[in-house]
Amino acid sequence: MSTLPITFEDVAAAHERLRGVAHRTPVLTSRTANERTGAQLFFKCENLQRMGAFKFRGAYNAIAQFTPEQKAGGVITFSSGNHAQAIALSARLLGVKAVIVMPHDAPAVKVEATRGYGGEVVFYDRYTEDREALGKRLAAERGLTLIPPYDHAHVMAGQGTAAKELFEDAGELDLLITPLGGGGLLSGCATAAHGLSPACTVIGVEPEAGNDGQRSLHTGEIVHIDTPKTLADGAQTQHLGNLTFAVIRERVSEIVTVSDAELVDTMKFFASRMKLVVEPTGCLAAAAVLHGKVDVRGKRVGVLISGGNVDLLRFAELVQAAG
Repeated sequence: MSTLPITFEDVAAAHERLRGVAHRTPVLTSRTANERTGAQLFFKCENLQRMGAFKFRGAYNAIAQFTPEQKAGGVITFSSGNHAQAIALSARLLGVKAVIVMPHDAPAVKVEATRGYGGEVVFYDRYTEDREALGKRLAAERGLTLIPPYDHAHVMAGQGTAAKELFEDAGELDLLITPLGGGGLLSGCATAAHGLSPACTVIGVEPEAGNDGQRSLHTGEIVHIDTPKTLADGAQTQHLGNLTFAVIRERVSEIVTVSDAELVDTMKFFASRMKLVVEPTGCLAAAAVLHGKVDVRGKRVGVLISGGNVDLLRFAELVQAAG
């Protein structure tokens, strides 16, 4: 009997809740990427998900399980952008009011989208203020239910549905490589992999500037760091969650890191070779594969593209600067 916070059955149940609501995003291949790496790569394109990222899956799965009292009270979360938009859109679809605590330097495109979905935005300073404390205080004051970005069983199970679809569409895989911030996506996907392809090795990828997950896996306990300065704004987390780490420790084999320069190079690859707009955080897993951080030669490899919410002017600046 598993003592982990989520099971494959939870992921499967989440998938049923999301049926007809979330997009079943495409799994794409690239001959160029295969030749470059010597592998068969299968890219799960969550940049084409509703609101532009995998986060919709977990947010909707969580709010859909609210009690009538919770739905009447409303939902609150804290997020740098994609979870913010996911909660705002999911809440609108389910008739629930949403309050979102966002850093004042969050990408403007993400703030605008969050407000566009009907969310009330409350700003904070990510380098001097504690977003979790602020979220809990507002929840208590206003009778809101807090849904954190990653350390929540319903969120984790929802995120795992992306990998469930990937395995269903691509077949068994030797490796599954997934971006890592707080661990919601990685823990959910690792759970799906364990249920559908037990021999598959699961690897997480985080930015070099924020390798708390890598250090946590090596030491066996959660490592806390200062907010990392990285282009991957969706992975600017200070630590893994208690629930996500419990799964990662048992189901994930390795965590590797990539540089901001490698993320930008991968953004350029996606735009030029696959005609995809992918945000820096969304490139984490692919960057590790394309830049040799993981030995993928001769293997069937699933690669999660986690999101595409990036300001187009900023996108152009980054890609142009990369040459």
